[in-house]
Amino acid sequence: MANVLHNAFETYSRHLELIAFSAISLVIAFLIPVLSSFPTYLDLGSEFVRTASIFLNLTAVNIIIIIVSTMFSILFLSFAIVMINITIKYRKTRVKIGSEVIRALEKYTGNVFLILFLFTFILMAISAISYYAAGGVAGIVTAIAALLLTPFFFYAPSSIVIDEKKVKHAISSSLSFTSKRFGYLLLWLAVGIVLLTVSDLLFIPLGSQLSGYVTLIVDSVLILPFLLILQGEMYINRYDMLKG
Repeated sequence: MANVLHNAFETYSRHLELIAFSAISLVIAFLIPVLSSFPTYLDLGSEFVRTASIFLNLTAVNIIIIIVSTMFSILFLSFAIVMINITIKYRKTRVKIGSEVIRALEKYTGNVFLILFLFTFILMAISAISYYAAGGVAGIVTAIAALLLTPFFFYAPSSIVIDEKKVKHAISSSLSFTSKRFGYLLLWLAVGIVLLTVSDLLFIPLGSQLSGYVTLIVDSVLILPFLLILQGEMYINRYDMLKG
């Protein structure tokens, strides 16, 4: 596992310009829900949805804003994920990013968008059903559902870009890889928790409201790109000849 972390740091340090470009999409993706009427709050430099708030006193306008903001947020997030995985893929294969790759950006981004949309839609559906059926434990039900769904979707974006698989096959590939290398997922979670926690603690002196926005932007520019790189490096590490 140490070589995966080393490769992630190497990719991160060698491609700062491209990563910074991708980070712009990440900042936009995470600021859209915060600046819209989407019921979110900030913690550990990340967004969390006030699940119960979604189902209370919603108007048609609220619903439209939530749907549109979610779609645009997912779109920008998809683009950032694709750009970072393309960087990993072509650094490993030593092939230059040519015009054919640029033309494929739309296809990759569309497929990754579909993956993220499916994950979001399923979770929101489960959240809605559990809210009306289970009441007070709806949040727990949604959290459990997210954990169960994660193996199906976690590596799917990397599979789409690196292996050029279709959505259906990318989901099955993600599940297969997670089951074989479950330690990678645990490592990713541990690294993510440590980095986000340290970042959050650094900006606490700014005050709860301001620190949340500052941390969100800093994490989107510095930490989340690294976590996406680590995710992609873990996936491409399945190929022995590309491990170095």
